[in-house]
Amino acid sequence: MNKTQRITQYALILIAGALWIAHSVDKSGVSTSGKISAPQAGFAAPNFSLQTLDGVSYTLADLRGQAVLVNLWATWCPPCRAEMPAIEKMYEEYKGQGFIVLAVNMTYQDDPLKVEPFAKEYNLTFPILLEGTGNVASAYQLQSLPSSFFIDRNGVISEVVIGGPMSEVLLRTRIEKILK
Repeated sequence: MNKTQRITQYALILIAGALWIAHSVDKSGVSTSGKISAPQAGFAAPNFSLQTLDGVSYTLADLRGQAVLVNLWATWCPPCRAEMPAIEKMYEEYKGQGFIVLAVNMTYQDDPLKVEPFAKEYNLTFPILLEGTGNVASAYQLQSLPSSFFIDRNGVISEVVIGGPMSEVLLRTRIEKILK
């Protein structure tokens, strides 16, 4: 095979590969349609059930139809502290439109006696859930605090924000997106 034939053969292989990729790409933009659970955008949010300081139980799956911000945090975390006022402000502004915040305290690596004073200090009115086992952290593949998961009304994660603090502008744009 001469040089021209080899170049032609390689070009045909590259064109065939490009056509195959173009044909098989997910044009909807959501490859799983939210049917597979995973802690990343486009996937169903992993379900969990946790209790508040007052013993009220919340199950994520029961909140379908609402836009949910799952915020994983701890009292000792400076960025967590810094973003709480903005989260509270956005919660107050959007809760009437079907928005809820589930602030999941990583109690297994925090001092449980500091959670209630923290909530009072920041005048937090959204549910604060206690995660004492590490199961939610594992399901959400927690690597850094804070970690926030914006979940749409269908239970599908729209966006993940690792680290913080989140600004009001960032929160507002993400919340408005999941409220649609």
